[in-house]
Amino acid sequence: MTQGSGLRAAFAVLGVCILGTAAAVAADWNAFTPRAVSTYSSVRVDGREIAYRAVAGTIIVHAKGWDDAAGQEGTRITAGTAAAEAVASMFYVAYLKRGADPRGRPVTFLFNGGPGSSTMWLHMGAFGPVRVVTRSDTHTPAAPYRTLSNAYSLLDASDLVFIDAPGTGFSRIEGKQARKAFYGVDPDAHAFSSFVTQFLTSYGRWNSPKYLLGESYGTPRAAAMAKILEIDRDVGLNGLIMISQCLDSDLSVDNPETNPGVELPYELALPTYAATAWYHNRLPSKPARLSPFLQEVEEFAMGPYADALAQGNALSAARFDAIAEKLHEYTGLPVAYLEKADLRVNGGQFEKALQGNESVTTGRIDTRFSGPDGDPLSEAAEYDPQAAAISSAYAAAFNEYARHTLRYTTSEYFRPDDYADLGDGWDSHHRPGGAPFPLANTNVMPDLAAAMNYDPDLKVMVAGGYFDLATEFMEGWYEMHHLQIPQQLQANIRYDYYPSGHMIYLREASLKTLHGHIAAFIRQTDNVTAPAK
Repeated sequence: MTQGSGLRAAFAVLGVCILGTAAAVAADWNAFTPRAVSTYSSVRVDGREIAYRAVAGTIIVHAKGWDDAAGQEGTRITAGTAAAEAVASMFYVAYLKRGADPRGRPVTFLFNGGPGSSTMWLHMGAFGPVRVVTRSDTHTPAAPYRTLSNAYSLLDASDLVFIDAPGTGFSRIEGKQARKAFYGVDPDAHAFSSFVTQFLTSYGRWNSPKYLLGESYGTPRAAAMAKILEIDRDVGLNGLIMISQCLDSDLSVDNPETNPGVELPYELALPTYAATAWYHNRLPSKPARLSPFLQEVEEFAMGPYADALAQGNALSAARFDAIAEKLHEYTGLPVAYLEKADLRVNGGQFEKALQGNESVTTGRIDTRFSGPDGDPLSEAAEYDPQAAAISSAYAAAFNEYARHTLRYTTSEYFRPDDYADLGDGWDSHHRPGGAPFPLANTNVMPDLAAAMNYDPDLKVMVAGGYFDLATEFMEGWYEMHHLQIPQQLQANIRYDYYPSGHMIYLREASLKTLHGHIAAFIRQTDNVTAPAK
């Protein structure tokens, strides 16, 4: 579901340190003491120089049900003892425009997904003031990696707060049953919501326009948070920005065969299969333009293909053969393979089969990428070439940036992800809306609908990549068109799609367009007149 999905992906000037000098903090600090280190710099976006303060630090949050009579949220606790309650130290980097009035300055909280991923991807790849340079659709060579001032940073439109999930990055968890307290749909949303309210208090931002920006699993997190913040905590949000959306896990094409009778994953993935085959020149007859081709495939997927799959074994032999031929036309997969698959090809099978005759595996997070096929006899892809191509560049760039530019001195290991430690420990059970019992597979569509119904001014932006097979672009479109909201609230949702993958920003031209769309979305919804900025 993710940035490197835990299931199947291979996966300056020194300012004032609030707790003293950087050297003293390095000697005395432990992960469960709140900390903040400030530095100052500037970035040029759209021809304008933006001076900012960067704050790298931690905020302490407790598990849901914590007795605040024992102490104030955000204070130091005694960690490492049997009596200690479950607690998370959540690492963040905030970029605050200098000289701006916080009442008229938006603040956006950004996070990646996984679950179990840090937010170095959005931070160093898309919207922070410094960006790491990687190749757009091929493997990036080993270090040294290059970083540059990011002309597409969102600092021109909003202050930014990049947050690492508990257990990832420099964030840590501690105490009795800490994994149970933070590793799950509901406890994770609670922790992030607690972080947001504490940040608003600590930095005096309660009256600022507020946004949540999530990518991949960050989108169901944002939907769940919207319900908690809007309804339970009286935090009005101006907007949600959903990049590579996946709100209902039953729609994933990763392993839909384990959920027989639910055919939507195959239907929603077909346009992405078609876009990928188009990109890699695997189609029997390649159309000149992608967009009209995808529109044709979408109509087939939700029409004749959906009708055929709905018939199950009652489908006639002639109709079966005709659908197989059409799927071959749209995906490039051999007719015999499609018939053997009973017209249903999951994501891993497609990645393996598309270029399999050349011993090449196609990417999942970004299907523009390809890599060597390690096991020619396997049925599905063994790893994700996109993750293999860029992960080390992001990890190296962020480690150097955090420690040397942001001056966040620590001997702690920065965990790009926590998939190994997470294992099968993530609790996907979630009770959406007024459901009488929790669902085994996550579906937060009712949470988003509840937030939008409660706050009819809440706006949502959905952004997707045509070459994303982790969260197919049509899945997000389908989910938003099936929210339990009045028809008039559909006007609060905008859709933007890009010729890129899950991480839309890996392609620089798409990053530039994405920046423009998000900046415009914020300016159109921040409820601030131009002179007040």
